[in-house]
Amino acid sequence: MAESLFSDLDRYVAHPRTAGLSLSPDGTRLITTVQTLNKKSNGYVTSLWEVDPAGERPARRLTRSAKGETGPTFAANGDLYFTSARPDEDGEDERSALWCLPAAGGEARVINRRSGGVSSVVTAADADVVAVTAPLLPGAADEDSQQSLHKTRQDSSVKAILHSGYPIRYWDHDLGPARPHGFILDAQTPDHEDAPVTSEPVRPKLRQITEGLGSLFEGTMHLSPDGSQALIGVTVPEAKTDRHSAIALVDTSTGERRMLVDEPEMTFSPGPISPDGTKAAVVGSPKPTPSSAIAPQLYVVDLGSGAATPLAEGLDLWLNPASSRPWIDDQRLLAVADYNGRGAMFIVDVTSGETTEVPVEDAVYSQAFPTPDGTTAFAVRSSYAFPDEVVRIDLRSGSVTRLQNPTERPELPGTLEDVQTETGDGVVVRGWLCLPEQASPADPAPLLLWIHGGPVSSWNAWTWRWNPWLAVEKGYAVLLPDPALSTGYGQEFVQRGWNSWGEEPYTDLLSITDAVEAREDIDASRTAAMGGSFGGYMANWVAGHTDRFKAIVTHASLWALDQFGPTTDMSPFWRRQIDQTMMDRHSPHDFISEIVTPMLVIHGDKDYRVPIGEGLRLWFELLADSGLPADENGETLHRFLYFPDENHWILSPQHTKVWYQVIFAFLAEHVLGVQEELPQELGLSAPKSTENDDA
Repeated sequence: MAESLFSDLDRYVAHPRTAGLSLSPDGTRLITTVQTLNKKSNGYVTSLWEVDPAGERPARRLTRSAKGETGPTFAANGDLYFTSARPDEDGEDERSALWCLPAAGGEARVINRRSGGVSSVVTAADADVVAVTAPLLPGAADEDSQQSLHKTRQDSSVKAILHSGYPIRYWDHDLGPARPHGFILDAQTPDHEDAPVTSEPVRPKLRQITEGLGSLFEGTMHLSPDGSQALIGVTVPEAKTDRHSAIALVDTSTGERRMLVDEPEMTFSPGPISPDGTKAAVVGSPKPTPSSAIAPQLYVVDLGSGAATPLAEGLDLWLNPASSRPWIDDQRLLAVADYNGRGAMFIVDVTSGETTEVPVEDAVYSQAFPTPDGTTAFAVRSSYAFPDEVVRIDLRSGSVTRLQNPTERPELPGTLEDVQTETGDGVVVRGWLCLPEQASPADPAPLLLWIHGGPVSSWNAWTWRWNPWLAVEKGYAVLLPDPALSTGYGQEFVQRGWNSWGEEPYTDLLSITDAVEAREDIDASRTAAMGGSFGGYMANWVAGHTDRFKAIVTHASLWALDQFGPTTDMSPFWRRQIDQTMMDRHSPHDFISEIVTPMLVIHGDKDYRVPIGEGLRLWFELLADSGLPADENGETLHRFLYFPDENHWILSPQHTKVWYQVIFAFLAEHVLGVQEELPQELGLSAPKSTENDDA
């Protein structure tokens, strides 16, 4: 039997990964992307692949470059646009440029290359209109001044940014001085009739359609099918750094703009425009407060009046448009939602607001594009049993067919079970249990509780970053629970844990852990817990409130809520829900003296969502003030795995390997009572000696 993918980290990080989907307007071509290791094995390169919609032919690779290609989207005429930083025929290679692979065949060519690069591309479904988002420096009046200012910064090696507003960074990157703007590609014609005919057409230039918005354009844009209008997201500033998101409608020929949906106590994000160009599907949510959770709602917006009508109000799920082109016809669209630890798909009638569920197989579905006849859809799906794959869906029966994908499903080293329990207040809490094949009453498995982040999210789809099957391969049973605050169980389930993180979310986690530990194939005496982001917060809270776990791993975790609130990249959002009462009652750092469990702290320096200060303070206070402090020689059972150039996630392949190796070595020591070798790349031990063949 071949060695499992999950038994070899080198094979694991090198396994090709499918993601995303684009369907041509006529429904005959499907494009997905595949990530593979680069030549240095320190990053990934994305290539474009064509998948046969009929499922009869193997997937075919379309692009090959050292820089890779991203964001494929079809134009109305079948041309395929994408962005890439690969050099063109002139050897130019600065930043991501706009490329086109013609429908008629031939080589891909550069459509636009500019100083600062091109971020993304959007096309009209029925017209020859192409739009892009691209960064523009504040002092640039046109593309010529953009080039001059950009070159000045580069030549002088200046990276300083002078801010006058908020925010100043996002997730893992600094904002500014260039900010995203929306542009239309304008076809260029020769200056005079006698101009020579060349083999290459004149490259189109960019014409800005978000002039005057500056940093208020949020970078999201949807074109009407005829390309005459663009729906964009706009930030509306408020006092004391607060803000809300609104939607504007732009005339793409003139740049004339009007606010379409703007409600101060709501946040709206733009969505796809209907085939007849009269309405759009958007998502809106009331601003959260300490007592009221976010509650995203699908709306249909009339593009003439701006009237926003809620859809599927009785469904009690957070519906989203299924893709950038989800419309079946002028009255119906596909929408998706988290549901009961899985995903669900619905056909929404925007006239009546009613929904019809498409009874698809258990999985999470995304990027779902209906075909022109409205009977079929193509989508990407995944679950905890398999990673992203391209499928065809019969919208009448719900039957799903896996197409011939560029990548194969990995064989799992165990089984997946749905588990649940009823809490003391009568609420059902469920989760996934990943069991090693050998787990039995005669050989019960140690248990690893993995707590999801968010906090409003769900363990319902495959993840390459936090993959439970690597732990299962090591012999652990992995519990992936959805406690209070998890999505897919109704608004009340979210509200139940809102602003009370240390209460119901915590007790839910312990309740379902109790239920799983009671199984005969689980060894309750060997249990550990781990989590990242909000899951890291919960891991810290668990550490300060129980000693039942043998070890705890906390990644990118919130530690001191009074410190986190003002320093995270999205302070206004968190400030609206984490009030003084929340900080006083639910901050893990107040319980440092109660921590007696060995903890592995992990943090990346480039993490702006949960800044490195959280990890640094947690580490210092563990050694100085915990119930398991460093001894008189500075020795401690705690560990701190620090990544100077990683962010909220550990993304580079070489660091992904180290991340898993250190975690499993830490767990082996404290849960299994054995010593596992740490990676030599950490420089903690001498390399293994090898015999000289000539000796």
